Amino acid sequence: MLSQQTIANTSILKDYNNALKLYNNKAYAAAQKTFDKVIKKANIGSNLKTDATYFEAMCAIKLNQTGADKKVLSFVEEYPNSNKKNVAFFNVGNYYFANKKAAYALKWYQKVDPKMLSKEDKKELDFKMGYGFLTTNNLQLSKDRFLLLINDPKYGNDSRYYYGYIAYKLEDYGIAESTLKKIADNATYKAEITYYLLDISFKAGKFKRCIEMGKKLLPEATKDLQSEISKIIGESYFNLEKYAASIPYLKNYRGKKGKWNNTDYYQLGYAYYKQNDFENAINNFNKIIDQKNNVSQNAYSHLGECYLKVGQKNEALNAFKSASEMSFDVNIQQDAALNYAKLSYEAGNPFEPVSEVLQNYLKKYPKSKAYQEINKLVVSSFINEQNYQGAIDFLSQKKSEENTALIIEVSLYRGIQLFNEEKYKEALPFFSQAKKSTITQVKERAQFWEAEAAYRLENYQEAITKLEALNTSLTSSKNEFKRTDYTIGYAYFKLKKYEKSIVAFKKFLAKDSIDADTKYDAIIRLGDGYFASRNYTEAVKSYKIVADELGPNSDYAQYQIGMSYGFTDDDEAKITALKKVLNDYQNSNLKDDALYQIANTYIKIKDHKNAHIAYNRLLEKYPNSVFLSRALLRQGLLYYNDNMNQQALKKYKEVVARFSNSPEALEAVANARNVYIDEGNLDDYINWMRTLKFVNVSNADIDNTSFAVAEKKYFEANNKNEIVKSLVDYSRKFPDGIHKIKANYYLADVYFKTKQYQSAIIPLKNVIDEGRNEFSEEALSKLSQIYLQNGNYNEALPVLDKLELEANSAENILFAQSNLMKAYFETEAYDFAIEYAKKILQQDKIDTNLKNDAQIIIARSSFKTEDFRTAEEFFNEIEKTASGALKAEALYYNAYFKNQQKEYAASNKVVQKLIAGYANYKYWGVKSYVIMGKNYYGLKDVYQATFVLENVIKNFKEFDDVIQEASKELNTIKENEAKTNNSVNPEKQK
Repeated sequence: MLSQQTIANTSILKDYNNALKLYNNKAYAAAQKTFDKVIKKANIGSNLKTDATYFEAMCAIKLNQTGADKKVLSFVEEYPNSNKKNVAFFNVGNYYFANKKAAYALKWYQKVDPKMLSKEDKKELDFKMGYGFLTTNNLQLSKDRFLLLINDPKYGNDSRYYYGYIAYKLEDYGIAESTLKKIADNATYKAEITYYLLDISFKAGKFKRCIEMGKKLLPEATKDLQSEISKIIGESYFNLEKYAASIPYLKNYRGKKGKWNNTDYYQLGYAYYKQNDFENAINNFNKIIDQKNNVSQNAYSHLGECYLKVGQKNEALNAFKSASEMSFDVNIQQDAALNYAKLSYEAGNPFEPVSEVLQNYLKKYPKSKAYQEINKLVVSSFINEQNYQGAIDFLSQKKSEENTALIIEVSLYRGIQLFNEEKYKEALPFFSQAKKSTITQVKERAQFWEAEAAYRLENYQEAITKLEALNTSLTSSKNEFKRTDYTIGYAYFKLKKYEKSIVAFKKFLAKDSIDADTKYDAIIRLGDGYFASRNYTEAVKSYKIVADELGPNSDYAQYQIGMSYGFTDDDEAKITALKKVLNDYQNSNLKDDALYQIANTYIKIKDHKNAHIAYNRLLEKYPNSVFLSRALLRQGLLYYNDNMNQQALKKYKEVVARFSNSPEALEAVANARNVYIDEGNLDDYINWMRTLKFVNVSNADIDNTSFAVAEKKYFEANNKNEIVKSLVDYSRKFPDGIHKIKANYYLADVYFKTKQYQSAIIPLKNVIDEGRNEFSEEALSKLSQIYLQNGNYNEALPVLDKLELEANSAENILFAQSNLMKAYFETEAYDFAIEYAKKILQQDKIDTNLKNDAQIIIARSSFKTEDFRTAEEFFNEIEKTASGALKAEALYYNAYFKNQQKEYAASNKVVQKLIAGYANYKYWGVKSYVIMGKNYYGLKDVYQATFVLENVIKNFKEFDDVIQEASKELNTIKENEAKTNNSVNPEKQK
């Protein structure tokens, strides 16, 4: 047994020695296998097993095996008293240190007990731990380790360098300089030490020395150090106020990891600013974003000055606003606030009402030397913003003679503003106030507009009295006063005082410089006055002027010429005149009127053949004309009088079939009775009568009497409830009565006038369901209005379709077409919307507002369907004539398309025009600011771009869609700028 154990121990020892030899020869994999064999064979607790376990763990470390560090820790736990524990920690640390994993090595070095090491190993440990602390930014611990070694022959120079470097990083520049100077000639560290000494000199304010040293260092320095040295030289020149000399060196700086910060941009910008190179100054100042500190406040103040120097007032306004919102330097803040207030007044303010900006300045700086100057600008700003009520309220706060006089004058503008908003009653007190003015022109204008308001309120006699009084005392020759007689003429016409109306219109037409549309309208009304007073010869003279010159409504004038000839029994002239309506006016809505009158005139002169031709043409060409029932009835009479009974009967029956319940249908029934009697065919008459629900001979008298009572109340009673009750009673008693169409229409009309729109719907539908009749057109119009005002576009569409087909009135046709256009747009049927918009634009005579409506629908629909070329074309057309919100929208799209085409400066000019002239239309203004932000970024003005977008986000929370767009754009800009500017934090906006 003893013999066998000895042999076994000898074998294990041999394996151990072989493994150790392999380890020393760095054959770690083979050694590890052999050590593993020894571990398995050796006795538990034996030194051989302990040592083999240690070396096996060391092999794992050398081979960088997963879990190697755990093997070392396991060794320490298993053999806590092993003399190799300390060496194990030290060796593992050295291994990681050699593999440039100093931070990881440090963890192992910190486990080592220095007392167990040799003197040399202790120095090595201090040096390597110092380096480890340095890499993990534990500068003070690192500094303490290197201090122990700065005089050591082996580690001295390296330790001195690191000690000096750490002192430099800790801004202990005295120690850093004295330490580093001792090894300044060391080839290994010379370049770095020279730079640190240069930087230390800079931080000590030795700028002249820095310039001298830096220039010598530059040629031999590495690229990275060249950038840093250039920065020191540039800043040294800057601090010595040698700005021109600083510029090339500041420009050569490449930044930290390729990025500048706001201070870097400020210094270069300020250097350019001091050279009056304002463009380059702007290009650097405007990169300073995303921070609020004394640097940015200074920068924005100078940026504002630079913008002013190059004539960019709107941009200067924004820069001064930013500077005025920071209090790092209160003098800069107040100066910037003053500039911001003045520029707001001069150039307009896109984000705050100018009047508020000025008043806020007065509140914040009541002792400012500019207080009186700004105070005067407040009233002007209210007027410029057309906030006349605001001006009156502001002036009313401080009573003085000057303020009272201004209140009186501003009251005129407020009154006109309310008048233009069709708030005539509300406008009257302001005109009364303005009449107190001692300024003649203000007083006269107030009198004029007060009279115009009275006219709009249908107080015609009052309007006449005021305007005639004004005419006797008028001193001004302003164009607006030329309309006095025009309004007087209309007022007399409304009062049916035609002779006086004629005098007023003649007086108006004798004036110079009347616009063409108003002139022709006055001539037509002059003709209407003559016509109404039966002076047909003079009426024809007036109408002929308009017809001959093809003025607005010349087809109406031509029609009236014909009617005037008719009343003088010049039937041939009447027919000739009315034929001109048919032949000379392609789009006239009076053609069916003319045909009807021509046919009637032929009957009068007993030319029955041509009468039939005219009636047939009316029936064929204008199947929806209001004259159809009458034309058919007259044709029946004509046939009857010519003893053509069957043709007459056919016409009468057509009237009854197509226009049941109409007065013409009742007359047709009566006339047909005569035909049947003449033909001796009463049975057929009786059978036919039984098919007619609306005719009940036995109840006819009761029906007529009952309705007559209801109708009388409709026309005469003031009590709307009484009218409704009477009409409802009739409809209940006679659901298929002779007058059911009228009853339903009258009932609907009462409901409509009293704004009981829901109640009006059923009676209106009842009128419409009876087919074409004398009230169907108005019923269709009213029903469509009810649906439209409730936004029920799907309900409105079929009603509008029918109105367009059946309407005789040009006004109703246009109403139907314009609202079909709008309803199709609202229901996203953009192709149909465009189709109807084009129909409207093809009309000869449409007012500017309707034309703009049609153009805007085409523009919007085209934009929605991504037909951008057409959209741009029509938005451009709209911009030429539109006003108000429509003009603002057109300007927005003008700016939008210019931005898309990268015409950034031109786009911004359009936005500024929108902001300056149409600030009341807030949505389009705010949307345009986002375009402006994009434009500025396209122009490389980062400050303006972010300023505009940030202010949109801050000030206009009510517009969610715009806020989202602005936020997205701002994020994009900041992400881009963060790539080159250390001061920008793109995460902020997210």
